[in-house]
Amino acid sequence: MGEILNAIVAILLGVGGMVLYYWGTNWVLDNFLQDSVEPDGSVAKSRANERESIRPWLFIIPAVVLLTIYLLYPAIATLYYSFLGPDSEEFVGLDNYEWAANTGAFHTAVINNVLWVAIVPLLSTAFGLIIAVLADRVRWEAIAKSLIFMPMAISFVGASIIWRFVYALRGEGDPQIGILNEIVTSLGGSPISWVTEQPLNNFMLMLILIWIQTGFAMVVLSAALKTVPDETLEASRMDGANEFQIFFRIMVPQIANTIAVVITTILITTLKVFDIVLVMTNGQFDTEVLGNYMFFWMFRGNDDGKAAVVALTIMVMTLPFLFYNIRRFQREEKFR
Repeated sequence: MGEILNAIVAILLGVGGMVLYYWGTNWVLDNFLQDSVEPDGSVAKSRANERESIRPWLFIIPAVVLLTIYLLYPAIATLYYSFLGPDSEEFVGLDNYEWAANTGAFHTAVINNVLWVAIVPLLSTAFGLIIAVLADRVRWEAIAKSLIFMPMAISFVGASIIWRFVYALRGEGDPQIGILNEIVTSLGGSPISWVTEQPLNNFMLMLILIWIQTGFAMVVLSAALKTVPDETLEASRMDGANEFQIFFRIMVPQIANTIAVVITTILITTLKVFDIVLVMTNGQFDTEVLGNYMFFWMFRGNDDGKAAVVALTIMVMTLPFLFYNIRRFQREEKFR
C-alpha cells in the first residue's frame, strides 16, 4: 500500500508541478510584458510579438533541462568513465577499449546485436503491416487489433517469462509442458532445447521481441493506411490492378515515411534490449547482447570502465539512425 501511495503522490506532484509551472510562467510573461496603454485605453505600444517569441521557450526549457540532466550529462560522464579503471578512480587510458577489441564475448555481443537489428525491426514491421491490412477487412476489427496489441502492455520481463513456458523442455518420454515441444513430440519428433540450441536460440529470443513490437507497428501502420484515399484504390481496381499490385504499388509507397518511422523506432528499442536475454539465458549459449553485457559488468563484474565502453558502443550504434531520422524530418519540412 505504501508503494501505491508513493506512486500516486509522485504522479500528482509531477503533473501538478508541470501544470503550475506552465500556468505560472505564462502568467509572469503576460504580466511583465504588458502592452503600453494610453489614458484613453488605446494601445500605445504592443508587446505581443515579444511575448510570443518568448512563450515557446517556456515549453521547451523543461525538456532541455531534463535532457541535459538525464541524457547529455550521462553521455559525457560515460565517456569519461570509459578511461577509468574498475573503481572509477584510476586513469587507465585506452585499456578498456583494448580489452573490448580483444574479448570474444564482446565480439559475440556486437554480432548478436547486429543480427537483432537486421531481423527484429523488419519482421515486426512486415507482420504489423500485413495484420493492419487484413484486420481492416474483418468484421471485428477493433477486437482483433486489441488482441494483437495486447503484448505491448506486457513488460519485457513478463513476456520473457511467458515464453519460457512456451519453450519449456522436459526429458524425452516425459510430458511436455512447453507448447512448442508438445507440438513437436505429438508429430513424432524429439523435444528441442529452444534456448540452448545454437544458432536457433538467438532467433527464438528475437521472436519474443517481434511478438511484442508487432502490435505497435500494426497500430501505427493501420492509422497510416486509413489516410490512403479510397478514390485512388478504386481507380486502381478499375484499371485492372489486383490486390497485390494495389498493396505494393499504391499503399506501401504512400505510407513509406510512416514505415520508416516504425522501423527506426523498433530498431532503437532493439539496440537497447537486454531484459529478454537476461531472463531467458543471461547471455549464455552465445546469446549475449550489448545491453546485457553492460549490465553484467556494471552490477556483477563491478567494473565501471568496461561497462562504460559497452554503453558507448550501444550509443555509437544508435547515432546513425538518429541522424537519419533528423535528416528525413528536415527533408519533409522543406517539402511542406
